[in-house]
Amino acid sequence: MQRRLIVPLVCLVLGVALLAVTAFVALREQRPGAPAPSAVGGAFALIDHDGKAITHQDLVGRPHLIFFGFTHCPDVCPTAAMEISQVFEALGPDAKVRALFVTVDPERDTAPVLKDYLSNFDRRLVGVTGPRENIDAALKGFRVYARKVPSSDPTNYSMDHSALVYLMDKQGRFVGGFNLRRSAQDAARDLRRYL
Repeated sequence: MQRRLIVPLVCLVLGVALLAVTAFVALREQRPGAPAPSAVGGAFALIDHDGKAITHQDLVGRPHLIFFGFTHCPDVCPTAAMEISQVFEALGPDAKVRALFVTVDPERDTAPVLKDYLSNFDRRLVGVTGPRENIDAALKGFRVYARKVPSSDPTNYSMDHSALVYLMDKQGRFVGGFNLRRSAQDAARDLRRYL
């Protein structure tokens, strides 16, 4: 009878020890300033919709949202831009927050095209483009899936892409996916914690 208890007891003790070690490592990695073990984001060098250079360092000091899309997107991208604008409106005009709409289609989405497209949304939503290699580096850093979907008209192609809205903290670190599928007031309340 005692043998039957020894094996489960040893397994339990080892399991608790493993959990404790895992929790210790996770907490140590989450210290302010410590890099995340599976970092999302990182350095980028792109161009905003006013034609000015923008890098990851320009975002330090305030939280921001990042969304990857393209201006010819028929549904997901304009919906996300509208929902982000509603969240920012709920935060109020003085909230120190910004969102980047990073194109996955820099061949068509030039700075003027992005500026015109985003003129219908909150002014804190900034369009971002750049050379294809710089966009590809940002896609890789944020682990974004994007693929060109050709059509019979080579200028009228579409883009498949992931649609996560990234929440980054004041230090530019990835916090997590930002849920827009709730009321603007609830999302604003969540975002306000990072201001």
